[in-house]
Amino acid sequence: VQLVESGGGLVQPGGSLRLSCAASGFTFSRYDMSWFRQAPGKGREVVATITNTGGSISIADSVKGRFTISRDNAKNTVYLQMNSLKPEDTAVYSCRASRMGDYYWGQGTQVTVSS
Repeated sequence: VQLVESGGGLVQPGGSLRLSCAASGFTFSRYDMSWFRQAPGKGREVVATITNTGGSISIADSVKGRFTISRDNAKNTVYLQMNSLKPEDTAVYSCRASRMGDYYWGQGTQVTVSS
């Protein structure tokens, strides 16, 4: 099982990034997918979740209206589109697959929002 995030980096406030999480080693289309983030000195926070079919999405209030989550089951990939980024969005972003108590995590990708 492998989840590999990509797309992080340094961006100026107001900018955009698109994170990707490529999955392998399990039946991706059966798993709900989530993005989490953890800022320095803070606990881990769930940012967005999408169900296995993509039929239901939830977004944290802190990023609602700025971030969107999507998935492509044909490509075994989940995305996080982040717009209007703020310095407080700086964190390590990780994806997680979940299904009936089974959880798989990626290693995370750093997002830094700074001028």
